[in-house]
Amino acid sequence: MGEQIVVPIGISVNGEDRELMEPLTIAELLGTLNMPTKGIAVAVNGEVFPRARWDETVIRGWEIEIVTAVQGG
Repeated sequence: MGEQIVVPIGISVNGEDRELMEPLTIAELLGTLNMPTKGIAVAVNGEVFPRARWDETVIRGWEIEIVTAVQGG
């Protein structure tokens, strides 16, 4: 039996290139980035990615933007 070859999943998060070594959902990605799950919005490839879809697996090449709400003006 041979070794399992892991191919990194290349994505971009807030303009920074990243490589995932295993498939993650958006919710799991937020956890690995120590991001809160409340008070934020997520966009994928320029489209709002609703919270109801955060259990979907991140796909190679996605450009993800995570925006945090800030109080004040």
